[in-house]
Amino acid sequence: MNLEDYVVIRSRHQIVPTIDNMGVRGAELNTPAAIELEVEQTSLRASDIDDLRRDPSTRAIAPLMPMTLIQPVESDDTVRIDSSASVTWGVAASAAVQSPFDGSGITVAVLDTGIDPDHPAFQGVDLVRRNFTDEGDDDINGHGTHCAGTVFGRNVGGLRIGVATGVQRALIGKVLGDGGNSSGTIAQAMQWAVNEGAHVISMSLGIDFPGFVRYLIEDAGLDAPPATSIALEAYRANINMFTELSSFIRAQGQFGQGCLVVAAAGNESKRPTYEIAVSPPAAGTGVVSVAALQEADGGFGVASFSNTQVDIAGPGVGVISAVPGGGLGSKSGTSMATPHVAGIAALWAQRQLDNNTFVDGPRLMARVVASGTAALLPDGTPVKDIGTGMVQAPQF
Repeated sequence: MNLEDYVVIRSRHQIVPTIDNMGVRGAELNTPAAIELEVEQTSLRASDIDDLRRDPSTRAIAPLMPMTLIQPVESDDTVRIDSSASVTWGVAASAAVQSPFDGSGITVAVLDTGIDPDHPAFQGVDLVRRNFTDEGDDDINGHGTHCAGTVFGRNVGGLRIGVATGVQRALIGKVLGDGGNSSGTIAQAMQWAVNEGAHVISMSLGIDFPGFVRYLIEDAGLDAPPATSIALEAYRANINMFTELSSFIRAQGQFGQGCLVVAAAGNESKRPTYEIAVSPPAAGTGVVSVAALQEADGGFGVASFSNTQVDIAGPGVGVISAVPGGGLGSKSGTSMATPHVAGIAALWAQRQLDNNTFVDGPRLMARVVASGTAALLPDGTPVKDIGTGMVQAPQF
């Protein structure tokens, strides 16, 4: 990665053919045109950037920034199943157990560290995998396997760990390796997921802003003030890039298939000392940003590490799910809350498909965000910390 590396998003209009416009020239059409986006990573000179900004097809230009896992704040990969338990607390708290929907007919995408394809939690699921890293295809870290298990994992040893257990097709993008990756690669992976028919995209990752500042100081040789200013400019451009991309993804419903992007808010807060706002890609408009809740006396509370200014919240502390090798592990973080919301989004998407021929992205987002409840949270819990509250599955 260097200062000349950018991600460029361009739009391309494509007329949707119908019985009414067959054989009619494009200029004579009153039918709206579908918009396809091209996502490209490239090196640019200053003159190239000026030319692109004047090009009406350019939707966003952003310097590549490092992307990293939103690392769990605590982890135990040797959990033993409690014989008295039949469902994890997060699946129960999101009301997925009582829902008549299970995600059947819905395609979900998990963009993370990959997956252990041989884990019993994923038996019977068509795993469409693509590796965007220089590592092997399988999950070395374990983060992606854990998140995928929460979204659509089957029961393991009699314990239900997955929210949308009827999902039959999952897109697994390995976008993060040991050295992380770039914002441009994440954008390309999102486009890949949409092209493969994803209805829901789950991402538990974020921009490494401090790491980018360090790179500008240590590798590019800049002093701290200009390094921070350049990093802030790049940060702003990347928020705009993810906003443009997410808006396009949600809007595709009107042309045949919409999709909802769900992303983790981040774990940088340290309550009650300080709180940090949600970071990209979750900070992008049109992305459902997710906070983490924990079990508390008689209800739930906000996890001390959970970032603020979010749309909705999910179970994020002591979450049991799949780990590489076939076992179960417990992890905590907004990374764990995000797949709960993505799984619930799959249930709402199935409900939509029962009454329509396609998923309407904006309507799906509205349904998912509106499902949140603050009923079991302490009175006076700030909305900025929980959004609409604990995500809830559709019940009819």
